[in-house]
Amino acid sequence: MNKLRDKFVDSTVEEERLRENRNHEKNWYRWGPYLSERSWATVREDYSLNGDAWSNFPFEHANARVFRWGEDGLFGVSDNKQLVCMNVALWNGKDERLKERLFGLTGPQGNHGEDVKELYFYLDNTPTHSYMKALYKYPFKKAFPYKELVQKNGERGYEDKEFEVYDIGGLYRDSETGDNPYFDVFF
Repeated sequence: MNKLRDKFVDSTVEEERLRENRNHEKNWYRWGPYLSERSWATVREDYSLNGDAWSNFPFEHANARVFRWGEDGLFGVSDNKQLVCMNVALWNGKDERLKERLFGLTGPQGNHGEDVKELYFYLDNTPTHSYMKALYKYPFKKAFPYKELVQKNGERGYEDKEFEVYDIGGLYRDSETGDNPYFDVFF
């Protein structure tokens, strides 16, 4: 049935790519968004004696320690074997580290368990990943509130609402000047 359809029906460019991949004419799945958003504090990277991956490899160590079994990155792209990994690194001039990966809370830090504390959105993607689009809201007027997010969520109980990055107030347009305190970074 597919051979008949491929022969007689006009197809879109993406359908043609999928056909090429299916017939092993081209490897359209070789590159894609296969890079993990987070590898720190995972079981794969746990070398603790007590099996406490969250405490053994926290976010604060991620920019200085080597990952042995995977990589992570902000909207990262890699080949399907993760031999070549690429992602974007940003710096607002105020943070003590580059923004290379998403920040989040480990299970014990969050009042509802693990939780990413960033504003990011996947906007579009074709099945072959020949086109991908994403958006990251990157604050630049002040440093990213890593410590405040950990502290405020640690003070809350299970019944309480999570404390999010937008609760701090630094991601809203200034009503007087109209200025944005963040960059819209499109990938």
